[in-house]
Amino acid sequence: MRRISKLYLVIVLLPFLASCGNGEQKTNASLVDSTATKECYIAIDGKDTAHLDLRISDNGNINGDLVINYAEKASNTGTVAGKFNNDTLFVDYTFHQSTSKDQTYKNPLAFLRKDNKLALGVGVIETSMGRSYFAKDKPINFEQIKFIFETAPCKN
Repeated sequence: MRRISKLYLVIVLLPFLASCGNGEQKTNASLVDSTATKECYIAIDGKDTAHLDLRISDNGNINGDLVINYAEKASNTGTVAGKFNNDTLFVDYTFHQSTSKDQTYKNPLAFLRKDNKLALGVGVIETSMGRSYFAKDKPINFEQIKFIFETAPCKN
């Protein structure tokens, strides 16, 4: 029995150990991708603004930065990583709020591409095993939205 529990422990820990060494290399490689296409966007809704800078790799992976400045509440600053699925960009947004730099949040976001604009959708988010995702049985609403991102010149 003791031998089986050791084997079980090795099997359970193996994926975690393997991912520890590879995760940092993949992240750094995607950040240094000199062939990536850069796209920049800005969205304005009243006094609230958002800036989205994307880097699109040849393999379709997307990463970038998203800053949302709210006039009446804390601002969010973070990174996005994901891929397009047809005309919809699905990303994970990892961010900090301006009121709490030591607290990290991670939420899924969906952007619908239409007429060279990206509309930030609103959907029901569920969490399971520490991971947040859009509810599969609830559609993402791209009609009643706050931010529509229009192309803007990139700063770098």
